[in-house]
Amino acid sequence: MTHIQRFNRIAHSELADEVPSKSQRKRESHALQDLGEELVNLGKDALARVPMPENLERAVRDCRKITAHEGRRRQMQYVGKQMRTLDESEVEAIRRALDIINGVSKAETAKLHALERWRERLLAKDEALTELLSQHPEADAQQLRTLVRNARREQAAQKPPKAFRELFQALKDLLGTGSSSTAESSEDADNDLPEFPTREED
Repeated sequence: MTHIQRFNRIAHSELADEVPSKSQRKRESHALQDLGEELVNLGKDALARVPMPENLERAVRDCRKITAHEGRRRQMQYVGKQMRTLDESEVEAIRRALDIINGVSKAETAKLHALERWRERLLAKDEALTELLSQHPEADAQQLRTLVRNARREQAAQKPPKAFRELFQALKDLLGTGSSSTAESSEDADNDLPEFPTREED
């Protein structure tokens, strides 16, 4: 379930009265507090991609710097307070951005898992290299054979996994899931990120 779907479920879980019930306001408040906590826990690059007003961004960044438990708890409450000052369109813009960012993250994670499976197969049986080379004839066969052989020797001798890691990088370069592909995915996702709505002057 996306952030937007979850929020809409909360917002429409009770009859659409002009004045929300106390329980509905409490649920919405908790949802905004959770959303603020998710912003605090984002990576630096991901956080920079989320549209938000300056006061909220400052509160989030300040909270990220605090390590003391009690101080962080108080600042987290302040982040929640700032979240509750946003109107519905502003909250929706943040939720949409988080859904997009999380979607990209899942895609990248799936790619990394696919690389790890290839590495495991290469180290387990020789036939895997033959299959890989048949699918990717442009690959440097000699380099891959050397890395596989050295990685197997490392494992047998319980040595540091130098070739093991180099094999993973070689697979990233070969299968197109390296930095250039990630950058393109991030750029595409950035193009989908919503603009933060501008409030009309009263």
